[in-house]
Amino acid sequence: GQRAIKKIVGFRNLEKLGRIVDSFSSQILKKDCLDLPDKIYTKRVIPLSKAQEKLYNQLRDEAMIDHEGIELEVTHVLTQIVKLHQISCGQLKTEDGKYHSIENDRLPALVDLLEDYQGKAIIWANYRQTLTDVVDKLKEVFGDEAVAAYYGGVSDADRVSAVRRFQDPNDPLRFFVANPQSAGYGLTLTQARLVVYYSNGYNLEHRLQSEDRAHRIGQTENVTY
Repeated sequence: GQRAIKKIVGFRNLEKLGRIVDSFSSQILKKDCLDLPDKIYTKRVIPLSKAQEKLYNQLRDEAMIDHEGIELEVTHVLTQIVKLHQISCGQLKTEDGKYHSIENDRLPALVDLLEDYQGKAIIWANYRQTLTDVVDKLKEVFGDEAVAAYYGGVSDADRVSAVRRFQDPNDPLRFFVANPQSAGYGLTLTQARLVVYYSNGYNLEHRLQSEDRAHRIGQTENVTY
């Protein structure tokens, strides 16, 4: 009779399996089988605002005091790192659990960049408050029809609509604002010629996968990141 496998606890004979699979299969990398245009990378340095710098230094000093003669759990240290990262990205989580925007120079820099650009663009960001700030600012400057969001809290129907509209060259939707966790896998967004990382996370896979939303089959022009 059949026996259910409840849990996989290990693997056996992997070398033998590899030899068997190699006899009738091969691996081809994306770069070897697709004649895609180039990825072009550029970086813009945006200094912390006075408000960000004050909060950042305050939290950093508190963390340094915590370290003097005290053993800290790793989770506590990682929490401090995440908080510092959030401040540098333009948001602050207060003790009541609410998120607040911090005055910063990233938004003006983003608007300046997009005002000089004529095509469609993807804007990636990591945190809910910063995503909301980006969407609100771009709608204020470019109009509601020019911006769509794709992240937690956005309905499935609106997500599908955002992708469809973005891929339509005649649709007025120009800016696709998303986070890599929600939209970084599987989507085709090849109408974009510009991809902006408003903030970066610590997950390399998320970064690489999100880059390839614009750089995949169907892309005919260089993509600037």
